[in-house]
Amino acid sequence: MASCAPASHTTSLDCISLSEPDINKSVTLLKQACLDSGFFYVIDHGISQEFMDEVFAQSKKFFDLPIDDKMKLLRNEKHRGYTPILDETLDPDHQINGDYKEGYYIGVEIHEDDPQAEKPFYGPNLWPSADILPRWRETMERYHKEALRVARAVARIIALALDLDAGFFDKPEMLGEAIATLRLLHYEGKISNPDKGVFGAGAHSDYGLITLLATDDVAGLQICKDRDAKPQVWEYVAPVKGGFIVNLGDMLERWSNCIFRSTIHRVVLDGRERYSIAYFVEPSHECLVECLPTCKSETNPPKFPAVTCSAYLLQRYKDTHADLSTYGKHPS
Repeated sequence: MASCAPASHTTSLDCISLSEPDINKSVTLLKQACLDSGFFYVIDHGISQEFMDEVFAQSKKFFDLPIDDKMKLLRNEKHRGYTPILDETLDPDHQINGDYKEGYYIGVEIHEDDPQAEKPFYGPNLWPSADILPRWRETMERYHKEALRVARAVARIIALALDLDAGFFDKPEMLGEAIATLRLLHYEGKISNPDKGVFGAGAHSDYGLITLLATDDVAGLQICKDRDAKPQVWEYVAPVKGGFIVNLGDMLERWSNCIFRSTIHRVVLDGRERYSIAYFVEPSHECLVECLPTCKSETNPPKFPAVTCSAYLLQRYKDTHADLSTYGKHPS
């Protein structure tokens, strides 16, 4: 079982067990976490520690490949594949260059002949050769499915915390046909310097419904509970062995009319390498993200216009990633 004891100099987060028999207890804990910081731990989620260790080991094997081999799998317009160091700039107002991390996107596998593959963020994934990385694809596809199962379980508790039916987010237009993206991440070990604009990952909020984050034991994730504070106060989030750090995304903040919070966070490194695995969960392409009926009133009208999930995601990715043309041509 995972432990939720926070390390020193870190914020304290609530811990949600997916094996908790008292659903009301889980709803109460989660609701308070969503009101307070938008971050919480999830444990007892059904993914074994042995398999989590295997996913991290396979991730490291990929990032250990020569840069030329990794660039052959450079991300495409569907946001599948490899993202080099400095490819992403999450906080351009405060960064002197991009994030000091490399990553690998894996989405929902859709065959290129399937009409669904025409949609943004859908299509075939880019996979390293099995000759170079045996069992790599099978490991990542299994993890993708397992993480989506966990995300749906968390979303049911969120729905209850918002006074909705437990299955609200299970509908086809929601997570029934989710845009779910696994992203392997490797921070190379460059020392961060916030005063000089050098970050492992710049300050940002996530775009979608929720994010499940698994990390190694190297601290680095920081959150700022009040983005408008001057100066901003940043607190570390302790890694949790065997569990997920879960945070709410911007779409859930819009849905809840800012009742639930999408909190800004960043990665600040002390010079050690760090590996993490993020799983971004968004609803279907056509899903209209608009204020929930339980989150508005005459005195609290909707704060955001309605927007489709696909349109919102496309703009956010465009705003934060380098144009692919900057990389030129690489052999396939």
